Amino acid sequence: MPYCPGMERSIRVSGCVKPLYSAVTVIDAFRGLNAHILVQEYIKEAQGCDIRCLVVGDEVVAAIERRAKEGDFRSNLHRGGAASVASITPQEREIAIKAARTMALDVAGVDILRANRGPLVMEVNASPGLEGIEKTTGIDIAGKMIRWIERHATTEYCLKTGG
Repeated sequence: MPYCPGMERSIRVSGCVKPLYSAVTVIDAFRGLNAHILVQEYIKEAQGCDIRCLVVGDEVVAAIERRAKEGDFRSNLHRGGAASVASITPQEREIAIKAARTMALDVAGVDILRANRGPLVMEVNASPGLEGIEKTTGIDIAGKMIRWIERHATTEYCLKTGG
């Protein structure tokens, strides 16, 4: 099974290694940098695709499927991946919202892999890029975020001040 190590505070995993002794070598190199590392399981059946769900509050406001370019497993658009509007299942919607809530995020990009054992959360991004998902879906996500903040900031202010 391939292993995909990356630095804990990094926003990108740069590659996968196989077999296990290669993974151990890469992990040892990271340790030499005094870096915290994460190792992700490679999900073969995802076939270089993931679903990016954009969560605002308790709602998935947009979802896209991202496909890796030929020869790569990473579906990031900035790495040459392609995107299309995604239809998500109720289970995927629920998982995306729960993932954002678990991380105490009102706005999050939640990346989900469709695996044989069910949807898997691969990443919860606290500062998701909007350009690719807005361009792909035609949805004004930034506007939805601003309206959500306006509604909730006013509510919070009134609760705190009694106004």
